[in-house]
Amino acid sequence: MISRVLKSVSRFIALASVISIPLALGAQDTAKPAAKAAVSDAPASKWDIFAGYSYLSPSGKVTVAPALCGKCGRDPATFSYDEQVVGGVFSVTRFLNPFVGIQAELGIHEYSGGPYAPGDRAIVSTGDNDGFTTGALGVIVRRPGIKFTPFAHVLVGGAEVSGPFHNPNTLGLDLTLGGGLDYETHYFNHRLAFRLVQADYEYMNPNFATYNGYSDGGSVNINAIRLSGGFVIHEGAFPPPTPVTLAVSVSPASVFPGETVTATATAGALNPKLNAVYSWSGKGLTSNGTSASIATADLAPGTYTVQALVKEGKAGKEGMKPWETANASASFTVKQFEPPTLTCTVGPSVIKPGESATLTAVGVSPQNRPLTYSYTASVGTITPNGNTATYSSVGAPTGPVSFTCTVTDDKGQSATVVISATGTHGLTITAPYVPPVPTVKDLGAISFAQDKERPTRVNNEAKASLDSLALELQNNSDAKAVLVGESNAKEKAKQAKEEKLAMHNKHLKVEDVAAQRAVNTKDYLVKEKGIDASRISVATDTTDGQSVEEYLVPAGATFSVSVTPVDESAVKAQVRKPLPVAHKKKMASGKKSAAMTAK
Repeated sequence: MISRVLKSVSRFIALASVISIPLALGAQDTAKPAAKAAVSDAPASKWDIFAGYSYLSPSGKVTVAPALCGKCGRDPATFSYDEQVVGGVFSVTRFLNPFVGIQAELGIHEYSGGPYAPGDRAIVSTGDNDGFTTGALGVIVRRPGIKFTPFAHVLVGGAEVSGPFHNPNTLGLDLTLGGGLDYETHYFNHRLAFRLVQADYEYMNPNFATYNGYSDGGSVNINAIRLSGGFVIHEGAFPPPTPVTLAVSVSPASVFPGETVTATATAGALNPKLNAVYSWSGKGLTSNGTSASIATADLAPGTYTVQALVKEGKAGKEGMKPWETANASASFTVKQFEPPTLTCTVGPSVIKPGESATLTAVGVSPQNRPLTYSYTASVGTITPNGNTATYSSVGAPTGPVSFTCTVTDDKGQSATVVISATGTHGLTITAPYVPPVPTVKDLGAISFAQDKERPTRVNNEAKASLDSLALELQNNSDAKAVLVGESNAKEKAKQAKEEKLAMHNKHLKVEDVAAQRAVNTKDYLVKEKGIDASRISVATDTTDGQSVEEYLVPAGATFSVSVTPVDESAVKAQVRKPLPVAHKKKMASGKKSAAMTAK
């Protein structure tokens, strides 16, 4: 009855194991990262309870006496044990530490064939009443893992064996040697595991002795292979060993190429009785125990990671256990060199054609990189000299000039400043000063019409105007004067008559009144006002009048009035003499009569 119950339980466990294992693996693969992380923190159990399906393949033969086998004939018959495809294994393990424990195991494999029919004879039995029930106690060794836990065990106990023909249940020695692999899950707070496989070699030695005086097989050596799988329940836990910790720091965390980074590893929870070794990895790294230096001269700008590993343990065996190893990393940044900055000025801001100006550039590299300068101009030429340059406007047109100043560091980074041609700090080439073209200044005329007796004499009224002309000449030392004498129609007619008579009488004097007036006026300016005679020209024109026109001709001006120059070698200045007394009285009387007539 018990055997039948145990066989039913075995069948159920076998079916559940086959169905559950792939489901568990699939669920484990899709578990959330947080759940997976929790498995790594699960401590090793103190108790393991296993129940599972078991397959047994025994190898052993039993020789049966002819008297026990009615159909076997006169010779003894040999029978072999059959494989047991339905069975169960149950074990309870108490671990003394996370790795070693004491295990008690029960295995049940009952035959599944039909009942034995007395008198049947067979050399190899098929479906006879084979049966194996084993109980053993021994030592188990395991290596707890995050997902998989391998184990090995050695058990010693007893076996109750029956068959293979009609041999009764007989006790004998049982020795089990094997191992397996458990798959850990996070279910039920990490208490459930699946035994993927348990493979054991099992040796059994029953002694059937004799049966009613007949030999019934005697002592039998059975060598069996047993394969099992099922559920493992974890109970209790050993506190996990304090793992080694490691932290890595870098200083400085941000550098420019060429600067050195120092990395420092700080390990925690080290056992002072054990040896600790450090290893490093990273670009440009040179390690020295707990520290490392990183050369960044050949590193491109970007973020880099330095990794450190510490292993603890006996010399030469460091890191053999999971908690004896720790790793950590830290990152540092190699920054791009900052480009230089630049200011550029030009002075003076206004020059004349052909003149020069100076450009001054001030470049600053945040990392003090070597700098070079270059310059261009929209017109003209530039001669650079480090952070200054000389600009020449030779050949350049007048107007605004623009400049481009550039500073470049040894990494090819640059900054440019454009001095706009129209900006407030630009440069302008101005046209040379061209003074206005001087023009002849008409100062008016002096009249000779008042003195009827001396119509060519410069009177006192004319002096005021001539004094102004003299002042103009004195103030403008490079200016000249042109005096143009004029005569009226009566005077011109008289002159024409005299000229006609002179053609027949060469001793007859011809008086050119207009020329005489001009020459007399010049004579006043020379003798009375001290004007250089070479600065005064005299001429006549055809205008009808009794006057002398005054013209001031500045240097560079062109006198374009149509006149006839006076031949001063022929026309001489007249001496200014006072009038006789009688003539004065006559003139005064004439004026009085004229006044009375006017009344």
